[in-house]
Amino acid sequence: MHNRDYLDLGQLFDQIFKATEEFTNTFGDFGFDVRKNAEHRNYYSIYPFPPANIYMLQDRTIVFEFALAGYRDSDITLEFSGDYMVLSAKAPEQSCENEEVIFFNRRLKYKTIPEQKYYVPEDKFDRENAKAVFKSGILKVTVPSREEVKNPDGVRIAIVNEDD
Repeated sequence: MHNRDYLDLGQLFDQIFKATEEFTNTFGDFGFDVRKNAEHRNYYSIYPFPPANIYMLQDRTIVFEFALAGYRDSDITLEFSGDYMVLSAKAPEQSCENEEVIFFNRRLKYKTIPEQKYYVPEDKFDRENAKAVFKSGILKVTVPSREEVKNPDGVRIAIVNEDD
């Protein structure tokens, strides 16, 4: 955040967590447990589908769990692009999509999932060791944190004087 034209969200969150920890250690928690109430917040509210759990482990590994029942692993595309993990999926063919079927209850609908971006900055997370497992309709993506932050101060760009 120092001397930059952009906001580094990873560094901002690190500073917030550190300040919260220091505040709690100094003044106590006043009966408010940040972790207990965190599960009721939706930091990725822009994507209502597929349902997802997104959490961080003690070792700062970030975990994404997507509920993709009915999809096949071949229908799902998962890749890193820039500072984001991008998820998309093609809707599976439905066997009961004709006019002769009458639904008494229909809550399970399959649809194509356009590209969804989830913030996973390369300098904070070890993308080469990311692991994705698709089991029983749940896609679980685990991205470990880097032991050492890559380029914590950024990259200096050399300025060339063309007047000489």
